[in-house]
Amino acid sequence: MIQSVLVANRGEIARRVFATCRRAGIGTVAVYSDADALSPHVTEADTAVRLPGNSPADTYLRGDLVIEAALLAGADAIHPGYGFLSENADFARAVHDAGLTWIGPPAPAIEMMGSKVESKKMMAAAGVPVLAELDPGAVTEADLPVLVKASAGGGGRGMRVVRELADLPEQLEGARREAQSAFGDPTVFCERYLETGRHIEVQVMADRHGTVWAVGERECSIQRRHQKVVEEAPSPLVEAVPGMRERLFEAARLAAKAIDYEGAGTVEFLASGRAERGGDDLDDGNFFFLEMNTRLQVEHPVTECTTGLDLVDLQLQVASGQALDAESPAVSGHSIEVRLYAEDPAQNWQPQSGPVHRLDLPGNAVEFDVLRSPGIRLDSGVVDGSTVGVHYDPMLAKVISFAPTRTQAATRLAAALSRAQVHGLRTNRDLLVNVLRHPAFLAGDTDTAFFDTHGLDVLARPLASADTERLSALAAALADASHNRDVATVDSTLPSGWRNLASAPQSKTFTGGGGDIEIRYLLTRYGLKADGFDDVALVSATARHVVLDVAGLRRSFEVSRYGDDVFVDSALGPVGLHAAPRFTDPSAVVAEGSLLAPMPGAVIRLGAEVGDTVTAGQPIVWLEAMKMEHTIKAPASGVLTELSVTAGQQVDVGTVLAVVEAAQPEGES
Repeated sequence: MIQSVLVANRGEIARRVFATCRRAGIGTVAVYSDADALSPHVTEADTAVRLPGNSPADTYLRGDLVIEAALLAGADAIHPGYGFLSENADFARAVHDAGLTWIGPPAPAIEMMGSKVESKKMMAAAGVPVLAELDPGAVTEADLPVLVKASAGGGGRGMRVVRELADLPEQLEGARREAQSAFGDPTVFCERYLETGRHIEVQVMADRHGTVWAVGERECSIQRRHQKVVEEAPSPLVEAVPGMRERLFEAARLAAKAIDYEGAGTVEFLASGRAERGGDDLDDGNFFFLEMNTRLQVEHPVTECTTGLDLVDLQLQVASGQALDAESPAVSGHSIEVRLYAEDPAQNWQPQSGPVHRLDLPGNAVEFDVLRSPGIRLDSGVVDGSTVGVHYDPMLAKVISFAPTRTQAATRLAAALSRAQVHGLRTNRDLLVNVLRHPAFLAGDTDTAFFDTHGLDVLARPLASADTERLSALAAALADASHNRDVATVDSTLPSGWRNLASAPQSKTFTGGGGDIEIRYLLTRYGLKADGFDDVALVSATARHVVLDVAGLRRSFEVSRYGDDVFVDSALGPVGLHAAPRFTDPSAVVAEGSLLAPMPGAVIRLGAEVGDTVTAGQPIVWLEAMKMEHTIKAPASGVLTELSVTAGQQVDVGTVLAVVEAAQPEGES
């Protein structure tokens, strides 16, 4: 039996594996980079071993250091999690050679599926339908659009859609750089890109005694930048198409048996078809093999909740040589998972870094455990006070619901997200809630073009309206006044802003999603008088809680302040504000036309030199952060008058990278 497990990973998946190990009475060992020294997965492990450095290439991708750490800490098994070394056959062999138990499939199976190019050939030979692979050097106009994909990994890294042949060389080069950075392998390939379709995957579990389970399917069609955003089990399409589940399961079992698979894995397919309830718009549910992920998937909780299985516990059992039951358990109910990312919709979804002040869901959410009754589960790599850095993926958490029906699961999850306290970084929370409440989603019409069809900008609109933002700013101003009275050293019993005679209103300015909001108010003997809030009366106010009567309706606002950042949570929607300073610091003013770093990162490439004439939208600087490339473009046509960085330089958020002096219109001087 396994006694102690080292997880060769970080963040959420490390915490997830540790949770099962603790329930099973198994010891836990963490590894960590310097950037992760204070990460929750480090503090929760029985033992932690440092991997010097920050980048994945220096730390979590160093299989030799990971194995040394396991031997040093006395672990007898290694669980790879997902990403990093999880699908590295050489690492799996090295674990075995070191006398340790590998909690994953055999190295030959990883190797056969590790190349997406070769795996497709193998699956075609096994009778599994596939999409033909295209040689990047032989793509023609007739093949367009094509999808460039990294052969050695997934998660959207190294993946690009190309619709113009002239763009292919640059996109191939960018994809290779991302693939090398994320997986240590720059190999990419192309395949025909289907604009619409359904991403369906089958969870498999196999033991070394010949039993192969198809443990239900998942649908992961709603994706942005080829990264999954919403995942669910079972698939609404598969539920609607007669016989499709049986065909999918048979194809998945064929795939697993063809490579003598053991452990947990996922066979991914691209399917055609729609599942509009009450309609006849159903085709025969054709599907094509995409890839097999020889590891646990990020979205495995939805399968756990609909089967009652702990998939990590099953991985431990299979790795220990135990046999599975002859039949897998039946599926019941519906589970939906969303990925909460630190990213700013207003800045082209740039990943965010910085502190997470608070992440809290309403009610009693379960953490890292199977939901056996209707409820909410939270799998997160961060806790209150954590810092999101620039070296790794910006996913804050996976939030999962389970309920008897799909509609109930969506409703429950949307409510939990909308009322969650997410303080610190900008996130995709509003997008997730709007998707879960969208009529097309509720109807099961969720193909891979969902965001194109319904408009990403529309779906990402804030949950809080402009009126709610103003009302929340008023609550923030009143809470701030109460706080000032609480900490006052003299006359603390007097109302805030009190004067013997009538005076000018109190004034506070906040910056919200819609711009600046100035709040002007007086607290008189007759109550609150606030400019623009004629129908609002103050019921009560403390530094954290404000109750207002709005046109006869009582509204409660929870106010949290961290420095100049203010977060106001209410049933009307979450609002993030920034308290404007009373006086402007001249040193904080930047020149017009400045290109600022949207996040900390490394400069990997420059697209122009000082003195060059540039056009609006022309790439000037490429940054690498959070395992992705980010292009900083000229804000207007003009001359590049300043270039403050060089390739290889690390920059902080807000750093002035370059300055473009806009060209003057003809006739002006």
